[in-house]
Amino acid sequence: MLDTTSNKFSHVRPEDSDWQGGGLRDFFLYKDLGIKDATNGRVIAHLVKANLAPEKGTGWHRHEADFQIVIMTKGWARFMYEDQETLVKAGDCVHQRPGVRHYLFDYSPDMEYLEIVSPADFKTVDVAPVCEIPEPTPWDGPEA
Repeated sequence: MLDTTSNKFSHVRPEDSDWQGGGLRDFFLYKDLGIKDATNGRVIAHLVKANLAPEKGTGWHRHEADFQIVIMTKGWARFMYEDQETLVKAGDCVHQRPGVRHYLFDYSPDMEYLEIVSPADFKTVDVAPVCEIPEPTPWDGPEA
């Protein structure tokens, strides 16, 4: 049964929160959607968008989380999930199973996605490289 006593109603409009730096990645901007507070830290939901052109990407890492999805709302991003390159385009939804080693290495200038993770205070752990990473697409290139 759902615990409704420790959850709060939340309604966040676009003008209620600003895009902020200082999140997990300095080349992205983040917009809080109020879910961490509404769920007392059980879940975080935020929008993430490109801020700087891809240079080094996220590096190989995994998350200590029970649940994580990425829903691409604009643009595209290229990830390595283990040794498989994956193009995620607007409209796509990716469930990142707990512990999957991955690397976001390329994205379009208009990339924006919704990320939902539980728990909200999930940890990110650097891991040894799994395989070689392709070069990112320059933002002034044909795919930008």
